[in-house]
Amino acid sequence: MDLGITGRTALVLGAGSGLGEAIAHALAQEGVTVVVAGRTLAKVEATAADITAAGGRAHALAWDLAELDVVDERVRAAEELAGGGIDILVNNTGGPPPGGVLGHEQQVWETQFRSMVLSVIAITDRVVPGMRERGWGRVVTSTSSGVVAPIPGLGLSNALRSALVGWSKTLAGQVAGDGVTANVVVPGRITTERTAFLDESRAQREGRPVEEVAAESRATIPAGRYGEPHEYGQTVAFLASVPAAYVTGSVVRVDGGLVAAI
Repeated sequence: MDLGITGRTALVLGAGSGLGEAIAHALAQEGVTVVVAGRTLAKVEATAADITAAGGRAHALAWDLAELDVVDERVRAAEELAGGGIDILVNNTGGPPPGGVLGHEQQVWETQFRSMVLSVIAITDRVVPGMRERGWGRVVTSTSSGVVAPIPGLGLSNALRSALVGWSKTLAGQVAGDGVTANVVVPGRITTERTAFLDESRAQREGRPVEEVAAESRATIPAGRYGEPHEYGQTVAFLASVPAAYVTGSVVRVDGGLVAAI
């Protein structure tokens, strides 16, 4: 299938590793010029270098999403690197510390809300007007399966990422008539550093070998395995495509059937 996005530009947040990196690669493979943004310059430079070595077009941009006062400056820098306005925005943020919802200091909530929610809203506010003017755009927001079925031990993530679902659905209704779509993608258990960290954290809490915890986790997934990052990235690339122009306001799961809720 021709996704019809060759020559488009994309800004992918949190692309120094994991799901963001996989998304950046998937878009670049479709001929998109990708600006790879992330907090650690060395990591985003490595992602951009790998994409370039594979024949794609990518540029690295250091960006700490908790710094809301630099949003306009960073978006301008991304547009300059991409050689034009941003056509595809992929909102992908790091996950907060594990734990329940009780007992966190207010500062923890405020810090995570700034980097995981307010940053996404501010960056989208900055990018979407250009998409509407050009009559084409894609906003894809990566969240967590906790927005569908809250995950025990991930209280901060469950609460904060859920806010983005309502926001994205509302956004979709406002911009659909201008050729812009907005969708949420929900990863299940994908093989990333974050998933490994969560397995290790659970193993430590329960005093069990991490291999046992991981095997138990895989057994709850109908597909019988963790997903691969490229499978997630390719799903995002489809949502950013021309064939997906009528898909908006949706929550798309990439979870191997993990979430039992309809």
